[in-house]
Parts: sequence; C-alpha cells; structure tokens
Amino acid sequence: MTFVLRTADPTNARSITARAQIFSDRFARDLPDVPCITAPDAVDPTQVRYLLTWDAPPDLDRYTGLEVLFSIGAGVDQLDLDAVPPHVAVVRMIEPGLVATMQEYATMAVLMLHRELPRYLEQQRAGQWNNHPVRPARGRRVGVLGLGMLGQAVLASLAPFGFELAGWSRSAKQVDGVRCLHGEAALPGFLAETDILICLLPLVESTAKILDADLFAALPRGAGLVHVGRGGHLDQAALLEALDSGHLAGAVLDVTDPEPLPADDPLWHHPRVVLTPHVAGATQAETAADAVIANIRRIQAGERPEGLVDRALGY
Repeated sequence: MTFVLRTADPTNARSITARAQIFSDRFARDLPDVPCITAPDAVDPTQVRYLLTWDAPPDLDRYTGLEVLFSIGAGVDQLDLDAVPPHVAVVRMIEPGLVATMQEYATMAVLMLHRELPRYLEQQRAGQWNNHPVRPARGRRVGVLGLGMLGQAVLASLAPFGFELAGWSRSAKQVDGVRCLHGEAALPGFLAETDILICLLPLVESTAKILDADLFAALPRGAGLVHVGRGGHLDQAALLEALDSGHLAGAVLDVTDPEPLPADDPLWHHPRVVLTPHVAGATQAETAADAVIANIRRIQAGERPEGLVDRALGY
C-alpha cells in the first residue's frame, strides 16, 4: 500500500517542497511499511491506498485501489464529493498546529474589535487623536457560529478574558462555560445577544450566504464580525451596506469569494475592514504528518479515523 501527498500550488513551490520532505521523513521514521510518495506520477496509481490532497484530482479514477482521501484543510467544501467514489472514505484535517493558529487569529481578531482597533486605525489615517470609552471584556458578548472542533477551541482561547460566551450549532452541543443554542428557531435570539460574531461554520448548501442582510440586522447595532469560515458564507454587498450604515462597527475577514479579491473590490480599502489572505488556521506540516500517520494506524486497526466526513452532511 502507498500514501501519496498531492500538491498543486505553483505560487508556493518552496513551501510545498519543504512540506513534502517533512512528510517523507515522518513516514520513513514512524510508518515505514507505507511508502510516502510526493510525486504522484512516479507511482502506479493502482497501488495507492491513501491520498492527501487539497482538491480531488481530475484523474481520480486512476486510483482504483484508493481507500481514503485525506483533505489537507480542516474543511472539505473545496472537494467535489460527488467525484469521490462512495467506497472511498473522506477525512478532513484535524491537527493541533491548525487548531492553535486558528485560536491565535480568532483571539487577535476579537480583541481588535473589542478594543475598536478599526476605528482607531481610521482615525490614524485621518490624523485624529480621539479616545473612546473602554468597555470591559465582561461586558462584551462573543458568539461563535459553529461548535465543531475549531469553534470549541476558539471559545476556550477566549474564556480567560472574561467575555460572555455563546455558541450556535445546527444540532445540540454542550461546552463548559458557554451558553449553547441550536437549531434555526434559536438563531435570532443568539444573534440578538451577540456583540462580536465569529463564523466558523462548514460551507454546505444550507450555510451558503448565511452572513446576509437579515443576519446582520439581527445583530445589535455596533456589533462586529470575525469571518474565518469560508468565502461562500458571506454576502459581501450586505456586509458593506451594514458597515456603511453604521449597524456593524467593523469586520475582520480572513476569507472571501473569490480569493484573491479583484483589485477594484471595495473591501480592500474599506476603513472598517481588516483583511487577511486566508491565513487564520494554517496546517503545520510536522503535526499534520503525525495526525495523518495516526489516522492510517487507526484505519489499519479497524478503527474510525478522526475527522471522518459524513457525506450526507458534507462535513
């Protein structure tokens, strides 16, 4: 059996080469009975049992013995699941490096909005020296859309600051120290009591463009948005209208649709938007390799891998 690491990003060749070497070294050390191939054309595709990739390759049908398709990312919305044979398990990335970087970014973004950094940056550009009342963290309500692994991790990283924390998910969840709500009926009430909203939902048909005018209107005036889900969650025109009207005080966006944004997109220069190029949660090669190896061992032992995707739900 063979493991293949497939990458296709010519703009980041140095990073890909380094990542491939790390995977090769880890497999040779910890799972020597499973050859790690980083050049897909150098292996008989019928011998490949495990494939790690960002998107499904167009020649996926060549891998007739494929058992597991591993996603490099925490989500699988970039994969065409219909193109993956039903017998092939799809596993999303769950690894501590990605979780830690998401916690760092989300904490940074929440604190930026909590301490009104977009407003102060706007003043700086205008040469204005005005201070504003400081609101204590215990008086700020932070809500997370999506209570999966990343959502719960972000809430844990915010807890020490004293924010009032809440989370919403489609199905019922319980998280210590967090007010948890679930289902469509509970969403309006959740939004009405959220001062800073963090989107960490999976992107599926039911969540596409969920960050729309109705959702923004349901938030209290002066609320902020941290968007670290997927670009397809956001109605960008609705966000701009909510910011320009003053209903939203600011937004930190790590994902957009498309990526990158066109040069003339107004989000680039909006005074109340902080924009980053999809860097919030970054898979770390060392810990990712360890996570994949651990999952292959689980699979070989007849156990369920961590991050197994439910095809019916899409995540």
